[in-house]
Amino acid sequence: MPVVGVDPEPDAVEILEQTAGAAARQPIVEVIRRYPKQVLLAMGARFAENGAFYVFSVFVLTYATQRANIDRQLVLNGILVGAAVELATIPAFGALSDRVGRRPVYLFGAVMTALVAYPLFAAIDSGSPLWIVLALTAAFTLSHGAMYAPQAAFMSELFDARVRYSGASLGAQLASVFAGGLAPFVGTALLSAGYGRGAVALYVAGLAVVTIAAIIAAVETSQTEVD
Repeated sequence: MPVVGVDPEPDAVEILEQTAGAAARQPIVEVIRRYPKQVLLAMGARFAENGAFYVFSVFVLTYATQRANIDRQLVLNGILVGAAVELATIPAFGALSDRVGRRPVYLFGAVMTALVAYPLFAAIDSGSPLWIVLALTAAFTLSHGAMYAPQAAFMSELFDARVRYSGASLGAQLASVFAGGLAPFVGTALLSAGYGRGAVALYVAGLAVVTIAAIIAAVETSQTEVD
């Protein structure tokens, strides 16, 4: 029973009715027309996260078996360990981004992406199980995890509430085509052309440069109003 003199809290239906008029009727069109810069920033932010992830989780299997003659199961075990550790660190990086901002945490992950790429493939070439597991764990946690944790909040906060879902989705999905979708093919093409770990690491570093530039060009969003 509501207290006399106090308005009851609105239920979900009332909230939807109040906000329905604020939603964009053609959100994709409005995003492209009014937020082209934010779309490009969202795309750039995802290049290192998405592209490097598929290099670290998919292409490394091809590299290990075809280039380094390493047992596939050994690399799979390293990926499993790295992913498990990353699962525990993502909430920590997310909480850190709430405290210090999205950009510093995201920049840390992008820089680490460029730094861990060559040591990762050098560890695979060494054939040492310990170094392979450690390198993959570093790649998943310090590189991918640090970017993935604040990514959803960072990309969403680039756009106004009325087009937030469409804007973040558009930037993310366009980046997945050019970054993650092409990454394993680019890596395989480099191997087929006779190039080794240096060329692959340079490609990953290039993805990281795109993301670093996008994060630097963006504004800090952690303290902005969500509406």
